[in-house]
Amino acid sequence: MRLQERPASSVFPKIAAMTRSFLATFLSFALVLSLGFDVSAAAATPAAAKDKKSKQAPSLKGLPISELSPDEAILHALNRLAYGPRPGDVERVRQMGMAKWIEEQLNPGSIDDKALEARLQNYPTLRLSTAKLIDEYPQPKQAAKLAGLTKQEFKAQEAEKRRADAAAETVAGDVRQAPAGGDGEAPQQNVEGAPAKQEMTDTPAPMKMDQPRGNLATNGGGARTALGGGDPNNVPRAVADDSKRPQRIVAELGMAKVTRAIYSNRQLQQVMDDFWFNHFNVFAGKGEDRYYLTSYERDVIQPHALGKFKDLLTATAKSPAMLFYLDNFLSADPKAAQRLAAERAMRQQRRRGRFGGPWPPRPAANPQQAAKKNERGLNENYGRELMELHTLGVDGGYTQKDVTEVARCFTGWTMDKPRQYADFKFDERLHDPGPKYVLGKKIHAGGMKDGEQVIELLVHHPSTAKFISTKLARRFVSDNPPPSLVNRMAETFKSSDGDIRAVLKTMIWSPEFWSRDAYRAKIKTPFELVVSAARATGSDVDTPLPLVQWIARIGEPLYQCQPPTGYADKAEAWVNTGALLNRLNYSLALAGNKMRGTRTDVASLLGMDSSADAKVALDRAVQVFLGGHAAPTTVETLEKQLKNPQVLQAKLDDPQKQVDLGVVAGLVLGAPEFQRR
Repeated sequence: MRLQERPASSVFPKIAAMTRSFLATFLSFALVLSLGFDVSAAAATPAAAKDKKSKQAPSLKGLPISELSPDEAILHALNRLAYGPRPGDVERVRQMGMAKWIEEQLNPGSIDDKALEARLQNYPTLRLSTAKLIDEYPQPKQAAKLAGLTKQEFKAQEAEKRRADAAAETVAGDVRQAPAGGDGEAPQQNVEGAPAKQEMTDTPAPMKMDQPRGNLATNGGGARTALGGGDPNNVPRAVADDSKRPQRIVAELGMAKVTRAIYSNRQLQQVMDDFWFNHFNVFAGKGEDRYYLTSYERDVIQPHALGKFKDLLTATAKSPAMLFYLDNFLSADPKAAQRLAAERAMRQQRRRGRFGGPWPPRPAANPQQAAKKNERGLNENYGRELMELHTLGVDGGYTQKDVTEVARCFTGWTMDKPRQYADFKFDERLHDPGPKYVLGKKIHAGGMKDGEQVIELLVHHPSTAKFISTKLARRFVSDNPPPSLVNRMAETFKSSDGDIRAVLKTMIWSPEFWSRDAYRAKIKTPFELVVSAARATGSDVDTPLPLVQWIARIGEPLYQCQPPTGYADKAEAWVNTGALLNRLNYSLALAGNKMRGTRTDVASLLGMDSSADAKVALDRAVQVFLGGHAAPTTVETLEKQLKNPQVLQAKLDDPQKQVDLGVVAGLVLGAPEFQRR
């Protein structure tokens, strides 16, 4: 898989021009989307079907499904507990039975996933330790030092790289602005900005920034990175296959995440991995975290995604990625420096007594240097987010005093050699030994046990059960989940000692999960849209980097969410005109086979005979990609485009017309119904 061998494609501007011609028609869709998809899903279902209560189909046996047809129920499960169906998945689930498929997904260890593992061999960084990553993918200045370059030689080398990059970007820009289709008109540029050349640097902790809490990319505040902006088919030099820069580590994480979501048979595992990473968000752009994220996802999130919440929470608290991101590795008892100085004085006094004479006096310390050396003190970032975002929730009943006390409990939870191998360690010398009071309970177990006692207290607090259950129900059921369902899930959380799998079972085996109101009630995030479209088309993805860059372009750059809140899971966070346009751009590029490293055979899905009749092609596309259910307004809008020359691949006066199945499929994938899950 060589990302840099193929030159940048000139197809993207054509897609942008095509989208421009369709934009006026699809603005009606944008209005629907801007209202959070507040359109009755029942519009796609005959009224008689809602009133008729037929005998439950064998494929639905054992599940409380009464409002959805068998096909709707299977699509609902595949869109909520997986990243949408691949060709043949609906029939496979029907044959094995929905309940059995769900049980398999809840127990991913029983599912063979060797084919996926073979694909992941393309990403060697996934298997490396943090120490190896730091050693093999150093920062440019560190690499120059190791190579023996002088400061002047390094600057000259970097200047030459910048000139080469600028020249390449100029050429790429000329290609993008070239007239498309020979009509004499240059298409409008549909690129928000040129690919950034900047390096990710050690930024301050997000809590020290004046950052809005939300989706920065969709609000126009997202920073340009190597994986966002520009033509997604272009490969930034910093993340090419042979690159040894730190950006390559994050790029491989993104490509592996997309590959798992598309090809893994353990679909619910992938959904939960994404859920928990977002819940315990860590920003890749903050300093050394780019090196820590691989282990964080591999060794912390993935093994605990369907286990006990306490184990997951403890693992994140000890993770170097979290310790660095929320600055807890710097947190220390403010009196620790004085205590250590006193201990040194006592040791010296004992030595004087042993050897019978005083030691020579030390030179007086510089007061300013001493003050600077002792600046390290209590950091409340982790204590605050532990309660507000990880456990209790913003309305969980804690106070600012509780935040301070929790921070005191976690002093000494730090890292050993952050820039060499970054292992967790507890440093007793930095820990506050005094008693603390958290949520009215005295914490004085001593040493590292103080933090462990806080975790125990928070995990078993009723607010945590409700907060975690609400977030899970919001992810899987609706933006505003029914309180009755949340309450039952919270009771399971408490009675099962925070067993995540048990809480999910309570949710899945509830009538609320299978209700008509929940069907297609959630808008897909950019990640979900890109992956579900690739799955729906049965695309063969050899090089997922363009897909990763499309996700960033639509508004959700992977591993690049700065605030600790993670990306929002409500419709309004993802719905705006620019995002809708990019969603349609992506659908057209994918279905039209204009994606570098991805092959899509739409003709095999719709049938070659459909290329002779646009109406037949549209009907089949609606059946294949939307399960045959599309609102009348959607069908009407799509049918108006069937005579468009770009759909028919002919001039208006050409008697021989052949339907461009890629355009038809792309338009259907861009329809509101496919944007929902």
